[in-house]
Amino acid sequence: KQWYQREYGVPVQKSPRFYPTEDCKTPLKNRRVVKPTKLRGSIVPGSVVILLAGSHRGKRVVVLKQLPSGLLLVTGPYKINGVPLRRVDQTYVIATSTKVELPALPAIGDEIFKRKGKPTKNEKEMFVDNAGDNSYKISAEKVALQKEIDALVVPAVKKVDMLQSYLRSRFTLTKGQFPHEMKF
Repeated sequence: KQWYQREYGVPVQKSPRFYPTEDCKTPLKNRRVVKPTKLRGSIVPGSVVILLAGSHRGKRVVVLKQLPSGLLLVTGPYKINGVPLRRVDQTYVIATSTKVELPALPAIGDEIFKRKGKPTKNEKEMFVDNAGDNSYKISAEKVALQKEIDALVVPAVKKVDMLQSYLRSRFTLTKGQFPHEMKF
């Protein structure tokens, strides 16, 4: 082959006739697979945990189960310490070694905690301020479910000695106490 003889290859993909004036960023492909959340080894249904965040922080509650969304379903029970059925992320709890033998519970899913959307206003109601309608009302279905769960969990709590007063008391730290050095 001489220096002036070239080999011309056929392009694999034909170049476009139109080029955009600005570079368009193509989104990267998402290869992540959604996996169910792994439950911490120290948390099992029936274990007592301490809430670290929210309006009930410092209260001890009983774990009922792990929901399909990966969150924990916990209750006070409401009759004992005022904590209703709640969904809690396991990162916001401290697991204790205390356990309760729970009976068979009714099927509970994430759909119970979904709130109803606010209805859209028409033109006449657009500028009328209804301050009284903004408060959240607990549904009768949820209240009935709470009573049903309490009827099952409270007797199980009463079977364990001193557990009722343990659940009523709040968890607090004083000067010189470090949670990472404690055994719960």
